[in-house]
Amino acid sequence: MKPYYITTAIDYTNAPPHIGHAYEKVLADVMARFQRRNGREVYFLTGVDQHGQKVQKSADKVGLSPQEFVDGITQHFTALWDKLNVRFDGWAATTDVKHKKVVQAMLQKLHDCGQLYKKGHTGFYSVRQEQFLTDKDRGPDGNFGEEWGEVVELEEENWYFRLSDHVEWLKGYIQSHPDFIFPAHRATAVLNALEGEAQDLCISRPIERLTWGIPLPFDERFVNYVWFDALTNYISFAGYLADEVGNTGLPKFEDIWPADAEIIGKDILVPAHAVYWPIMLHALGFPDEHIPKLVVHGWWNVKGAKMSKSTGNVINPDTLADTFTPDGLRYYLMRDIATGYDSDFSDERLVMSYNKELAGGLGNLLNRSINMAQKYRAGILTPGTHDDAENAALRQTVAESLPAYLENMNGWAIHDGIAAAWKIVTHANAFVDSTKPFSLAKDPAQAARLDSVLYHLAEALTHVTVLLDPIMPTAMKVAREQIGWDMPTGFQFKDLSWGLLQAGHQLSAPVPLFPRLEIEAPAA
Repeated sequence: MKPYYITTAIDYTNAPPHIGHAYEKVLADVMARFQRRNGREVYFLTGVDQHGQKVQKSADKVGLSPQEFVDGITQHFTALWDKLNVRFDGWAATTDVKHKKVVQAMLQKLHDCGQLYKKGHTGFYSVRQEQFLTDKDRGPDGNFGEEWGEVVELEEENWYFRLSDHVEWLKGYIQSHPDFIFPAHRATAVLNALEGEAQDLCISRPIERLTWGIPLPFDERFVNYVWFDALTNYISFAGYLADEVGNTGLPKFEDIWPADAEIIGKDILVPAHAVYWPIMLHALGFPDEHIPKLVVHGWWNVKGAKMSKSTGNVINPDTLADTFTPDGLRYYLMRDIATGYDSDFSDERLVMSYNKELAGGLGNLLNRSINMAQKYRAGILTPGTHDDAENAALRQTVAESLPAYLENMNGWAIHDGIAAAWKIVTHANAFVDSTKPFSLAKDPAQAARLDSVLYHLAEALTHVTVLLDPIMPTAMKVAREQIGWDMPTGFQFKDLSWGLLQAGHQLSAPVPLFPRLEIEAPAA
């Protein structure tokens, strides 16, 4: 079976990461871990977009070379991914020589087959967005809005890609491939954007205006502009043209392409990923079955407003991870948003998810279950001969949680996957309250029932640690260590069945998994 290839939009290295960056990377990491546990080989690629005029200007402003500047910013990203336990297989940096060789080879191919041409152009240019604007970009008052920043009128010659030649193909492809974009309703916005007269795409900047980019191989008076640089990372670091350009140490392209999931934010769906990118691939000769699938996530807003440096409402994930632990933050990010939709970041909800759900729900269940087993049975489990309706009901919840979890996770409903696993936590806590093991321990005649209760709690918790492992890998490993169960190498979700813990199993000492935080709101 083809490896599951998952990748994310590469992060633009003009400023340190914010909570939106963290969400996207954790989402990809969770899915990569899930697919591995679900029996798939996985290749997970992420990285950084390091070229562009904004980077060049920012570097000049602080007296650094562009490379020094992006290296410094990149360290913020890599340090955060390490802290959040984001474990990727491939790292894409657009300044990497391997990437540059592929970009130039692609451009040469398109040039040689007549897909690129040069022409002069006079128009209005957004310095912030690094693009020429059209009348469609004007507001109702006829002016260009604040979102474009400084707008200047430029007259210059550039190279163009014959994008318009492929628009009809793209319309047909989108209509015949409903799985191209997730969630499916996002395709409507793409089709709407394709209405009207198609425009070709400017793909260069004169070297007099921009030096920080990849030179065009057929005209070194120009450097490549963002599209054929940043978007190409999805294939350049997956081994595309590796033999032709002499790249080594990369995957075998035909073995892993197309991407099963390119995870992007909704703001870069149109036009970059849903228009430019598939058309670029089509122009290069990629068949329809080799067009990658897009997974489009929403935004984390603050009180209904988009996060923005200008409004001062940007959330720092590094600080949050220090306060709530990396796994506590991962849990919140996955539990509080439905993939593909927006959510409001909430200090109160973050505190509640940690203290009530993680500390009070899962952590307390683990702690008191092991404590009771240590107190009443020296931590040794015995399934016992007793069985009753309460035991059977808990076993049924455990059994039913797995298929619901798998269905939701496979459908990118991560929050519902967590909820399916959490039904075991909720039921097990109620099971403690209804069976009252502390009372059973006082009656020697109830010894067999106490044995079965303690065993059922430990076994149910073991299943929880497997289901929640993609979301909170460090915490679940610690939980399994306290249970005294090592997940076997190669263990898969299909291997989950009642009876993971054998008679005579020895539990370890309990340690609070998520110590309660005495705070009302985080310092973000």
